Amino acid sequence: MSQDDTLARFTVSLPEALLEELDRRIIDKGYASRSELVRDLIREKLVEERWALGNEEVVGVLTISYDHHQRGLTEKITDAQHHSFVNVLCSTHVHLDHHHCLETIIVRGKPADIECISHGIGGLKGVRFAKLTRASTVDL
Repeated sequence: MSQDDTLARFTVSLPEALLEELDRRIIDKGYASRSELVRDLIREKLVEERWALGNEEVVGVLTISYDHHQRGLTEKITDAQHHSFVNVLCSTHVHLDHHHCLETIIVRGKPADIECISHGIGGLKGVRFAKLTRASTVDL
């Protein structure tokens, strides 16, 4: 939050069990207060909505692990990044062991295009794990 932001206070009524669960999450996730957790939950919903609407540019992180000995797989992963309607901002490649690599690919574009490249890469033979983390800017 910038120093120009004015805080508004409001009261929320919750069943006791739900409040206890909220407090457990505050402790488990290291939040300083209930307010910080609630702000993060609201921002998370705003990002989900931006992705669901599909008309605004968003960002995402595709995390994949794969067997780099799979014939032609690294070339297919690279080709998918070069031939998509998504702007690949950066990628990081890590060797996990003799056979397996972990790669993160940070992308920007329309949600449908990002989903398409995610499914395309995730479905390649030799990709053992693929997960798209949806993100976006939240100006609130």
